[in-house]
Amino acid sequence: MTPQLVVHAVPPFSLAGDAAGLVQDSERLLDCAELRRARAMEPAAGHRFLASRLAQRRFAADLLGLAVTSLDACYSCPQCGSGADLSHGRPGYFYRGTRLPLALSLSRAAGWTLLAAVQDFGPDVRLGVDIEDPARTDFSGFAGLALTTAEHRDIRTVPPEGRPAAQAKLWARKEAWLKMTGDGLRTSPSSLDVRELPGLRDLAPAETGLPAQLAAAVALSLTPGRP
Repeated sequence: MTPQLVVHAVPPFSLAGDAAGLVQDSERLLDCAELRRARAMEPAAGHRFLASRLAQRRFAADLLGLAVTSLDACYSCPQCGSGADLSHGRPGYFYRGTRLPLALSLSRAAGWTLLAAVQDFGPDVRLGVDIEDPARTDFSGFAGLALTTAEHRDIRTVPPEGRPAAQAKLWARKEAWLKMTGDGLRTSPSSLDVRELPGLRDLAPAETGLPAQLAAAVALSLTPGRP
């Protein structure tokens, strides 16, 4: 049976709202490495980080029917390894010392958080999700920085007013794919053509709950070996 993808959008956290409550919940629910990372950030960015990590933990707990307080975070990174002292890379959770069968991915843009999960996955399942705000791709050097020659050629056929959205869609696909593979931006985005890749697709607002102006994409690999 093909694993089922679940996606969930979380609205922006309001800094004018219950920041004190956010910090209290974070200190009660998040792990030490996540808290240290947030404290190293500028306060507003730290609050957004905490809000997204709390959302991810609650998302995972709800999917698995577990108490949110019972999960221990464990991130894995191709360069840094894995363990409780890591707060970046591919997210995962332990429950009573056992790694939970849940592939997770998280992305943030324009204040929104998008969470994606595949439950009961095998060892070969990998997942990446990304959202992008077209306002962040609307600059003159974007194509040279991020697009392949063929992608740039396609973008030039789009009317000028539609190019930021088209570029955001391509960037979301690239980020989702590179999260899924684990390569991240160690791979140059301008070398990766994402117009047609297996397991990579756009996510519509009706599927995610995100505002229509934001681009979203997911990459899911179910086969052994690197894509």
